[in-house]
Amino acid sequence: MSKNEKLVLFSNYLNHHQQPLADAFYELLGDSFAFVATMPVDDLELKGGKDYSSREYCVVAAKDCTSKALAMNLARTSEICIFGAQSLDYAIERAKQPNCGLSFEFGERWLKRGWINVLSPHLVKWWFCYQKYFRDKPFYKLNASAFAVIDHYKLHTYGGRCYKWGYFTALPEIMDAVKSKKKNTIQKTPAIMWCARFLKWKHPELPVLMAERLKQKGYNFTLDFYGSGDEETPTRVLVQGKGLADFVKFHGALPNEKVLKAMNEHDIFLFTSDSNEGWGAVANESMSQGCALVGSDAIGSVPFLLKHHENGMIFKSCNVESLTEQVEWLLNHPFEMNRIQQAAIETMQNVWSPKQAARNFLQLVNDLQNNKECSVKDGPGSLDI
Repeated sequence: MSKNEKLVLFSNYLNHHQQPLADAFYELLGDSFAFVATMPVDDLELKGGKDYSSREYCVVAAKDCTSKALAMNLARTSEICIFGAQSLDYAIERAKQPNCGLSFEFGERWLKRGWINVLSPHLVKWWFCYQKYFRDKPFYKLNASAFAVIDHYKLHTYGGRCYKWGYFTALPEIMDAVKSKKKNTIQKTPAIMWCARFLKWKHPELPVLMAERLKQKGYNFTLDFYGSGDEETPTRVLVQGKGLADFVKFHGALPNEKVLKAMNEHDIFLFTSDSNEGWGAVANESMSQGCALVGSDAIGSVPFLLKHHENGMIFKSCNVESLTEQVEWLLNHPFEMNRIQQAAIETMQNVWSPKQAARNFLQLVNDLQNNKECSVKDGPGSLDI
């Protein structure tokens, strides 16, 4: 696309998960880019981050009737639109236009819990709108889950029109300092980290059971939990029952900047969710901070971000023996663990950074506008089949 064309990204909030990509688009396109925040700011949804809706490129549609009308007009008239969370009404309005321009739906998988999800009113509404409004228009899908393309195949939606996407978190300002710090931590006691809301489907019990096995085998390590939620108390009870109080510490829920600092101080990050985890931005964040990420194979981001034994480790979802095996290998191979940490940083810096995602998307748009085969071969914007 050219700078004369208008790109508009619609989503619920401009929070710390959306802001890095939005900033990257604005850096490339200037006033030819706008972000429409479709919902009023919700402190809970900010998830420990900041509200960036004061950015000069941001239109807060919920602010007043004038802002809502401006946002709707952008949906009708802009050359390219990306529709994320809470933006269906805008996508429908765009699809109704006789000369609807290039449009992209951005989202995670539709069948996280299998076919039971077809009972979801939200999914039913989206599927109906796809069939009625989007199917025969230039609408494409940006998949923020490696499993989304399978769901679309099952639901007969977006056939051949899916591209890899995700969430794009901010990179540390001084990446070389992160790399250097990780190189100097090989001789210290390995520090393992888990950070999430304490929910059943995030499986906080798995790191505890892993720690029990590592302790029995004589390994020296620390395990730190960050977050809060309904499963925190049962997890604490499990730690006490397993006699792991000297190995495991709980730090509560912290602001995002303190979580990033903690990631930088740890060697291994455990990402133990099951298939209910559509993406999980902690994957990007922990890799950017130089952790060796050990991720469940059921998480939507893991197949996109990780190459086993190259820039991270993948374990079988909900399987404590598989999780323990991957962590044990890292503990037994500290220099290989450091190589993986360095590769994780480079993956975030060179493939999955906000700036690279923005550049890849603009290249994808150019390919589609010129009826060319997708020239983006890896990472965000590459064909998802």
